[in-house]
Amino acid sequence: MFAYELHRMNHAQLVREAAAQRLSHEAAETTGATRGLRLFGRRHGSHGTEGQVSGGDRGHFVRAA
Repeated sequence: MFAYELHRMNHAQLVREAAAQRLSHEAAETTGATRGLRLFGRRHGSHGTEGQVSGGDRGHFVRAA
């Protein structure tokens, strides 16, 4: 029974942390702080924020499954 109570307490803590994180993300979106970061990759075409990888030697690595 003790393990079950610990599990319930841990679950409740995780739910509270997730709700707080969700609230902070929503607050940041309303102020526009994260909007600029999301749009940053779109400003530079379709390459995203990481840039374009050069073609180079494509046969050097095996294909991923």
